Amino acid sequence: MIVALTITRFKSHYIPFAFLGMALLRLPLWLNGKCGFWKLMGSGKNAQVDLGPDFKHWALLTTWANRGDCDHFYQHAFPVKWFRKFGAEEFTILLKPLSAHGKWSGKQPFIFDKTQEKLSGQIAVITRAAIHLGKVKEFRSNVKRAAEAMRKADGFVLSAGIGENPFLDQATFSIWESPEAMKKYAYQSFDHSDVIKLTRDRKWYSEELFARFAVIESTGTLNGQSIS
Repeated sequence: MIVALTITRFKSHYIPFAFLGMALLRLPLWLNGKCGFWKLMGSGKNAQVDLGPDFKHWALLTTWANRGDCDHFYQHAFPVKWFRKFGAEEFTILLKPLSAHGKWSGKQPFIFDKTQEKLSGQIAVITRAAIHLGKVKEFRSNVKRAAEAMRKADGFVLSAGIGENPFLDQATFSIWESPEAMKKYAYQSFDHSDVIKLTRDRKWYSEELFARFAVIESTGTLNGQSIS
């Protein structure tokens, strides 16, 4: 399986076309029989998870059975052309699922080989949660410190906050220099581990997913930063 994530910064005067695209582009994605799973999403300010909505940054996540189908989509599909027509900056990364647990919109979208060899090198992570309406304020007041600790952690490369809904459905995408760096932050950072504990104790989520990926390749930049 190939997972593709594109985050595009739209030009300010084209923001209305970004909103329009969130409605119009659903149909061609839904009709694409080779796309296993897709999500059109917004983002936090400067594409960060701990900040308010940013109407310039928008994201497209898709999954594909093979690289050929993915490449064909990025070369010819109308949704990609729409993003590129109105975008000022694009970051696209291709990923191979290594592990996943939980669900996204009632599905487990990431198929992985349980017998694959242990990964070395850069690793990407997606954590996604559907937040109970009554828990949003409490969640947001705590997630900021975990996000700040992540950006300061050893081995951190890049992160983005994306989601279908700016308050109730949120996902964090991050890239790390190695699996060891990611695990050190996940399990040894007080701010992160404390937020995870609160997540369980306070039952913030109605649905959650955690997935790890090998980085196949990336193109473009996010806020001027590339990973190559």
